[in-house]
Amino acid sequence: MLLTVENLAVARGGIALLEGVALTLAAGQALILRGPNGIGKTTLLRCVAGLQPAAAGRVVLPPEGAAYAGHADGLKATLSVAENLAFWARIYGQGDIASAMAAMDLAALADRPAQNLSAGQKRRLGLARLLVTGRRLWLLDEPTVSLDAASVGLFAAAVRAHLGRGGAALMATHIDLGLAEAATLDLAPCRAKPPAPGQGGGFDAPFEGAFA
Repeated sequence: MLLTVENLAVARGGIALLEGVALTLAAGQALILRGPNGIGKTTLLRCVAGLQPAAAGRVVLPPEGAAYAGHADGLKATLSVAENLAFWARIYGQGDIASAMAAMDLAALADRPAQNLSAGQKRRLGLARLLVTGRRLWLLDEPTVSLDAASVGLFAAAVRAHLGRGGAALMATHIDLGLAEAATLDLAPCRAKPPAPGQGGGFDAPFEGAFA
């Protein structure tokens, strides 16, 4: 398995959001998280990525970790498109950026500073970073924000190619990516139960699991 989540509980600002979340992802699998705004999809992804502690449960990642794409694109404004990708490729020990630029239709923008890109172009560049990480597991939070229909198609093709190479993806998105092979997980049954009167809004028990 590339990802195992066992009995995970998450909170935001001391307020319990989700509990008892369990899932696994093997090579070639994708899972889309579903649920209304505010249910805790972003918090769940951040906990899985190790960016914030969980309230309970256990997450097991691949030895190399995961590539996380959140709401911010993570770009250096004064660097060009190619320089941004080259920077991240060096960080992750990769060399080739040409295939990532081609996959997200960025070749014509290679020399343009990131600060001069449109919102959609910045998003495509931010997502292209995933392709130069070499990470098998992708964690994606609303990856299609600011993308037009053509760009959503490019991204979906990139995800499908990643799965075909033995990767896996856990995504929170309200957009139909056309990935028939992707399963869905409705988080509504995992919504945390309201606290008993006088107990506050958080979990009583401390975090008992471990990230690996």
